[in-house]
Amino acid sequence: MTRTILAAFLACGAFAPCECSATPSEEVIARGKALTIAGDCASCHTADPAKPFGGGKRIDTPFGAVYSPNLTPDRGTGIGGWSDDDFLRALRTGVGPDGEHYYPAFPYPSFTKLIRDDILAIRAYLATLAPVSNEAPPPELRWPLNYRVLMRVWDYLFFTPGINQPDQGKPAEWNRGRYLVEGLGHCGTCHTPKNAFGADRRDQAFGGGMVQGMFAPRLDGAPRSGLKSWSVGDIVEYLQSGRNGHSHAGPLMSEVVVNSTSKMADADVRAIAVYLKSLPPGAPEPEVTPPAPAQMSDGERIYRSACIACHELDGSGAPRIYPPLPGNANLQSANPASTLRIMLDGAQTVTTPRAPNSGSMPSYPKLSNQEIADVATYIRNSWGNAAPAVTADDVAKARQAK
Repeated sequence: MTRTILAAFLACGAFAPCECSATPSEEVIARGKALTIAGDCASCHTADPAKPFGGGKRIDTPFGAVYSPNLTPDRGTGIGGWSDDDFLRALRTGVGPDGEHYYPAFPYPSFTKLIRDDILAIRAYLATLAPVSNEAPPPELRWPLNYRVLMRVWDYLFFTPGINQPDQGKPAEWNRGRYLVEGLGHCGTCHTPKNAFGADRRDQAFGGGMVQGMFAPRLDGAPRSGLKSWSVGDIVEYLQSGRNGHSHAGPLMSEVVVNSTSKMADADVRAIAVYLKSLPPGAPEPEVTPPAPAQMSDGERIYRSACIACHELDGSGAPRIYPPLPGNANLQSANPASTLRIMLDGAQTVTTPRAPNSGSMPSYPKLSNQEIADVATYIRNSWGNAAPAVTADDVAKARQAK
């Protein structure tokens, strides 16, 4: 999963092959592979599909660009000479073997919660990868963020190391889900808003956040834009197939589904769903003033001419092919960035073994900023939906953010 501000900077050169005194068992390697999939490491560390985990993928952020490092056992450009302690320190504290501090979207603030055996199992699996010689380019960050020494200050202010401690009052399935969501899956990296320094706003955990020009929606129990209307089964279906009767995965989440959640064990996906459904509503959703009747009328006119063929007059669409619009949580997010991005760029339904049929939505770049704003406002406030009106300026900013 995937895949922002300073907290989304990627410097994940923290994985290494195993220099263990004993060869890891096949069982340990298999567990490490499953954990690596759950951590969605491939999405960020594979620029060339022919060179998995070879790094070099460009990650654009508001502060500049970073490039993911090579996780293969290549000793020259990869991670071929680390000790167990090096590997543990990198994941637990975000510090490399040379003392260099990583930028915090190598999600060590989440990985610090992992137990030792799981960390070393991941390492054992990564040691089995084919070595790839590939030196990642240096970060292209604006001054003074190009000085990694500043991460010492960031860690002091915002990073709390420590293993996830099970809640003895909760079932094992809930605790497993929490471990995966808050730790290995690092879901909050995208789905929690950040402060000006790129650190999670801990009082708004899983309240949604901006990621590469899109808005990762709320995962809490908010009634309109969160998961209140989703069942455990709905979440499981979404994570395993990239779609359900409520919504489809957008471009960024699709990558997480394909590389991670669709390949995870059924029990782990269900545990994630159980934990997410337990999250109470966080910050109140904004009070919505009904949009101007003229904007709703103009938006309806555009909807009838451009959208009705797939989404139907009542917005019902064709669930799991064309997502329904009534009650759509992502559509009702306070931030319309994802809705606008899909309208401007189009979208392709992700295909997985559980949902091999594809669907697509065309882009509408020729519509004016005002027309996009009108139709977005219309679908965000029809059929019982409620969300802030979209302006032409919002659309203009979305075009520039591409």
